[in-house]
Amino acid sequence: MRTGETRWAYIFLIPWIVGLVLFQAGPMIASAVLSFTDYDLIGSSEFVGVENYATMAADPRLARAIGNTLLYTVVHVPLACLLALGLALLLNRITGRAAGVFRTIFYLPSMTPYVAVGVLFLFLLNGQAGVLNEALAIVGIEGPQWTTDPGWMLAGVVIMSLWNLGASTIVLFAALRNVPRELTEAAMIDGAGAWQRFRHVTLPLISAALFFVVVVDTIAALQMFDQVYTMYFGTSQAQQTSGDAALFYVVYLFQQGFQFLHMGYASALAWLLFAVIAVITFIQVKVGNRLVHYEDPAA
Repeated sequence: MRTGETRWAYIFLIPWIVGLVLFQAGPMIASAVLSFTDYDLIGSSEFVGVENYATMAADPRLARAIGNTLLYTVVHVPLACLLALGLALLLNRITGRAAGVFRTIFYLPSMTPYVAVGVLFLFLLNGQAGVLNEALAIVGIEGPQWTTDPGWMLAGVVIMSLWNLGASTIVLFAALRNVPRELTEAAMIDGAGAWQRFRHVTLPLISAALFFVVVVDTIAALQMFDQVYTMYFGTSQAQQTSGDAALFYVVYLFQQGFQFLHMGYASALAWLLFAVIAVITFIQVKVGNRLVHYEDPAA
């Protein structure tokens, strides 16, 4: 019986295995090979060894893209996690039929296509007639040129990225729902205040979910592309206006591969990004194992 079940399991896994080989493993192996070649998508490829990787060290635009991406990640991830946690705490206080309605409302922004989000915030952050600057003008603050001033473009991207917090909010909300009520009640009886209950009871019990959100948000931030490209690189005029102030790593990778047809160099950039994400995730896991509380399944 077990042999038959195993056979059927592999049969049902065949479509996934085929998709993995054709659309993930295959392209990854091909890009690894291309990273050692000079290939323009038109002619034949020419083997150049590690020349593409050596070129990265002397590429000033790559250095700017890496700097922008890392700065955005450092600012975005903590803000996104804190806001998502705050929204999850609000959801956790809502009961009755309204709870499902608000969960849907909070998650809906995650369903919006990234290109549409980029276009939307191009108008919302407009320096002359944008909603954000109009709101700041009400309280007597003159808003900056979010989409044209190089000094404020990265801040505008961070504001735009906080639109999509639905998935993180729902994950943290589910973790909050699993916190045993009797533990918080016991802490309350012992005289613990609201902050103490959150710090010493709730936060340790949701730390695994919070760690997951941090890792996923970090990986997503390092791969930021759609919204930024739509806002600042969708047209030649927009690209001339933004310059390299909004140049992110994946945007530069895309330009090298599909705008300048340097597919070998773009493949090398892709593998560098893969290595950076792997190293950062490894460090996060090592640090997280010391800080994250995991429940004992035998308890």
